[in-house]
Amino acid sequence: MKLDIRYFAWLRERTGTASETIETEAATISDLITELSARDEGYALAFSDPAGIRAAIDQTLVEMDAPLSGAREVAFFPPMTGG
Repeated sequence: MKLDIRYFAWLRERTGTASETIETEAATISDLITELSARDEGYALAFSDPAGIRAAIDQTLVEMDAPLSGAREVAFFPPMTGG
């Protein structure tokens, strides 16, 4: 499947890109993280602590086991704080 991937904050810095379009066979967010982590050292560093990453599918926050079926966009970002 084809996905648009968006990276925010330090994830963008570590991967070296704000966005990209990829082809993937990943079934879940967790599978996608594993696939992306294997790309190079920057991606491995960006995803080295999945507990410190939040994800959204088509602009809706999801858990790491969320299925990617039918998704068009996945965004990765650090936890949000309020105030």
